[in-house]
Amino acid sequence: MALHTGKHFLQIPGPTNVPDRVLRAMDYPTIDHRGPEFAELGLRVIDGSKKIFGTKQPVIIYPSSGTGAWEAAIVNTLSPGDKVLMAETGQFATLWRNMAEKLKLEIDFLPGDWRRGAVPEQIEAKLAADKSHSIKAVMVVHNETSTGCVTRIPEIRKAMDRAKHPALLMVDTISSLGSIEYEHDAWGVDVTVTCSQKGLMLPPGLGFNAVSEKALAAAKANTSVRSYWDWSEIIAANKGGSWPYTPATNMLYGLDEAIKMLLEEGLGNVFARHKRYSAATRAAVRAWELEVLCQEASEHSPILTAVMMPQGHDADQYRKVVLDNFDMSLGAGLGKIKGKVFRIGHLGHFNDLTLMGTLAGVEMGLDLAGVPHRSGGVLAAMDVLKRSEAVPMPRTAVA
Repeated sequence: MALHTGKHFLQIPGPTNVPDRVLRAMDYPTIDHRGPEFAELGLRVIDGSKKIFGTKQPVIIYPSSGTGAWEAAIVNTLSPGDKVLMAETGQFATLWRNMAEKLKLEIDFLPGDWRRGAVPEQIEAKLAADKSHSIKAVMVVHNETSTGCVTRIPEIRKAMDRAKHPALLMVDTISSLGSIEYEHDAWGVDVTVTCSQKGLMLPPGLGFNAVSEKALAAAKANTSVRSYWDWSEIIAANKGGSWPYTPATNMLYGLDEAIKMLLEEGLGNVFARHKRYSAATRAAVRAWELEVLCQEASEHSPILTAVMMPQGHDADQYRKVVLDNFDMSLGAGLGKIKGKVFRIGHLGHFNDLTLMGTLAGVEMGLDLAGVPHRSGGVLAAMDVLKRSEAVPMPRTAVA
C-alpha cells in the first residue's frame, strides 16, 4: 500500500470527519454518571437535542447505532402482526424493511427505482384505500444515504392528512439531521430516528428517537416486549438528567460540543451551506458529462451526491484508484447499485476548500482510472461557489 502524507480525506456520507472541538471535548475524564455534574450535562444535551430535532417533545438518546434506534422506534410503538407502509427508496429503506420483517410486522413495501424519494401520491392512495385503518405506521427515510435522494416529509404528512388516516409517521433522519432542514413538530412526525456519526459530527455510538404525544400514547398501549429500548424508563430518568443504565458519558461530552457548534453557526446557515456544496458538486458532475443518480431536481440531497459510472466501468475499481493514489475514501454503491455508482459526501464539518480538494481528487481519479469524462468539473464547481455567497463561519476556540 502506498505511503501517504497529510490527512486522509474521508469523503463518504458518514461516518463523517469529527471536528477537533468535538474530539477535545470527548478527551476528558469520565465522571460519575449519578453525580450532579453529569446531571447538568444530561439535561443540557437533551435540551440541545430538542433544538436540533425541532421539537418540544422528548428526545431519547441511546448508546447505540442507528440500527438500534430503528429497532427502538418499532418495538415501542408496534406489535408483531401490525401492518406498516414503507417505501423502497434505497438500501437503507430496504434494511429498515428487513428489520421490520424480523420483528414480525406485516409490510406493504411500495416499490421504487432508487432514483427518487417516496412518492406522496402513492402513500395517499394506499392510506385512502385502507378503510379499516389496518396500517399502523408509515415509515420512510428522509435522506436515502445510498442514493442521494430526499423524501419530502411535509408532502408525506399532507398526503396522510388528506387521506384522514391515523397511522403514525415514522421518519429515518440518520443522514440528514443537523445538515438538512427538518422539523419534527412542525412537520407532524411521530417518531424521528437518527444517530451520531453524520450531521451531528460525532463518532458512531449514539442513537436517537424524538417522539410525539401520539407516539407516547401508542407506546403506553403497546404490549410488545422490550427492556433496553423502553422509552418510558429512559424518559423518567431523563427528568433528572440521568439514564436507567450507564450512558455513553464521553460521547455525550462530544454531543454537547457538537450542538454548540451547530447553534453557533445557526441551523439556517448550516442547511444553506450544505445546499451550496450540493449545487457545486452537481455542477462538477455535469461538467464531467457523468450522471447524478437522483433524477428529481426537488429531491437532490444536500449532503451527498451519488454519481453513475459509464457503462462498462466499475465504481469500486475507480474508488480503489482514488484511495491508492490520493488517500481519499469515496462512498461505495450499496445493494443493487453496487459497482454502478460512487458517492461523494459533502456534509458535517466541511468547508469550501474541503469540497475543492475532494472534487480535485475525483477528477484526477477519473483520469487515472480511464473513466470517460470531460475535464473542467472542478472549475465548474468553483464558479458555483464564487457566485453563491458563503456564510462566514464563527471563529471559536478549541474546547
